Amino acid sequence: MTHIARDVEKPGSKQHKKESVEAVTIIEAPAMIVVGLVGYVKTPRGLRSLTTVWAKHVSDEFRRRLYKNWYKSKNKKAFTKYTKEESDRAKNIDKELAKIKKHCQVVRVIAHTQVSKVKISQKKAHVMEIQINGGSIADKVDFGQKLFEQPVSAKSVFAQNEMIDVIGVTKGHGFKGVVSRWHVTKLPRKTHKGLRKVACIGSWHPARIGWSVARAGQKGYFHRTELNKKIYRIGDAAKKLDGSFEHSNACCESDGTQKSITPMGGFPHYGIVNEDYIMIKGCCVGVKKRVLTLRKSLLNQTSRNALEEINLKFIDTSSKFGHGRFQTADEKSKYMGLLKKDLTKEAAAAASK
Repeated sequence: MTHIARDVEKPGSKQHKKESVEAVTIIEAPAMIVVGLVGYVKTPRGLRSLTTVWAKHVSDEFRRRLYKNWYKSKNKKAFTKYTKEESDRAKNIDKELAKIKKHCQVVRVIAHTQVSKVKISQKKAHVMEIQINGGSIADKVDFGQKLFEQPVSAKSVFAQNEMIDVIGVTKGHGFKGVVSRWHVTKLPRKTHKGLRKVACIGSWHPARIGWSVARAGQKGYFHRTELNKKIYRIGDAAKKLDGSFEHSNACCESDGTQKSITPMGGFPHYGIVNEDYIMIKGCCVGVKKRVLTLRKSLLNQTSRNALEEINLKFIDTSSKFGHGRFQTADEKSKYMGLLKKDLTKEAAAAASK
C-alpha cells in the first residue's frame, strides 16, 4: 500500500476542489494468456461442458499446473501429442468449434497467469475460465479463437474510474478463542477457570448449543468477495518488451518527477513491481503475494463516488520501511551529499584499475 493526493470533484460538497490524501493498494497484474475454449450446454441440472478446444502451443508454466510434482515426473507428456498431429488436429479443431457454435449456449475461454513475470517463488500458473458475453454464439467462438496464445492485459478489460469487485482469501490467524474471533466481552478478573469465555452458552432446553452462540475455532483464511473498489489508475509496466526499464509509471500532472511506482527499498514483504499494475482505493482482501481475482461490477453504479473522475496530483514513493523522507534515490543523494559508502566504492574502483 501507499498513498496519493488528489483534488476532490464533488460539486455542492464542502470537499469540492479541496485536496484529499487517500490510501491506495497496488496490485501487480501481468497479462494473462488464453490457451483454450470450452462450450457449455444448459440442462435441467445446470451447465454441462460439451467440448474443449486447446491452442496449438501451451507454455510449461501452464503444463506444470497439470502435475502434482513436475520435478519428479519422468515423462512430461501433457499436450505433446496434441501439438504434433498438425493436419488431423486442424480438421478436428474446426469440427469441435462448429459443434460449439451449433449446440452451446455458454462460451468461456481458459486463461492462465504468467507467474514467471512476478517474484512470488512459484512456477505453476493459475488457471481459470472467463466467460465471453455479447453477440451471437458464433461471434463468441470466433472472438475466443482469435485470442489463442495472445496476452490479455488489464487495460483491455478494465478502465480508470471503474468500480470492480475483488475476490480472494483473507489473512489466516489459525485457531482462535471467542474474544479474538467474535469480540465478546471479557469476564471480570476473578472469574473461575478463565475469563476469555462466553459466560452462558445456552439454557438447559433446548439441549443443544445454538448456531448463534460464539465458539472458538478457525479465524481468517476464508474466501471473500469485496464489492465496489474504485480503480484510480492502470499503470504500464516498467519493464519493456526489449528488456529495458523505464521508471516513469508513477508520474502525475502536478508531479513531473520521473519515478517508478515501486517505493524506495521496494514494497515490504513483496519487492519490486515491474509489470502492469492496478491502483485501487483503500485496502483489499488477503496478504502480500496472494493471488486475487478481479471482476467487473455486477451492479449499475449510480453513486457520486462511483461516477467521480479521478485526477491524481501525487503518488507517494518514499520508503515504507520506517519514516521515508525521499521520493527517489536522486533526491536522497542530492540532500545527503557524498556518503562514506560512496567514497569506499570510488576507492575500490580506483584500486581495481
